[in-house]
Amino acid sequence: MSYHEEQETLDSLKAWWSNWGNALTWVLLAILLVLAGWSGWNYWQRRQTTEAALLYEQFQQAATASDLAHVKRVAADMEQSFARTPYAQMSALGAATALYRSGDAAGAKAQLQWTIDHASDDAYREIARIRLAGVLLDEKAYDAGLKLVDATRQDPFAALRADRRGDLLAAAGKPDDARRAYQDALKQLAAADTPAHDLIQFKLDALGG
Repeated sequence: MSYHEEQETLDSLKAWWSNWGNALTWVLLAILLVLAGWSGWNYWQRRQTTEAALLYEQFQQAATASDLAHVKRVAADMEQSFARTPYAQMSALGAATALYRSGDAAGAKAQLQWTIDHASDDAYREIARIRLAGVLLDEKAYDAGLKLVDATRQDPFAALRADRRGDLLAAAGKPDDARRAYQDALKQLAAADTPAHDLIQFKLDALGG
């Protein structure tokens, strides 16, 4: 390449940079910022999960020791600081169980409601609804319980919802509706020879008719 050709190339590059160099710089900066943000987000997520796992270990120890004060404190910390991690919904369900067994129905209901409102996993929300309906059954709040389980979705929890609906209807003095709910629960079960099937069948037989 001659000197003249090299000079023309340099002049072309200078002209191109004069027109597009500033825009290219901004594009590169934007890409770098996105990459840095993504990396920071992933790091924060990993750190959140690790810290939540350590806190969940404390929760399990407190629940095993029946240290209800510690159970409440850890569950509250989990919900406040790590609500987006799976450990928060796991600890909320565990706290609800521990509190209910201790006679603190109000505390159990609060934990179950938190799970319904905030859990990121549909399975945890469904479990919380069914369990909360059971607490309402004990409190004779049948209509409120039925609102939680009156869903027609065909999912892995359909049989449990139908079974709980049957319990609520039977307790509310509606044996015909309860019978239909139990029959629906039996249809939803994949296997006929299971403890769950036998229990539902027993409740259905107890209604007569």
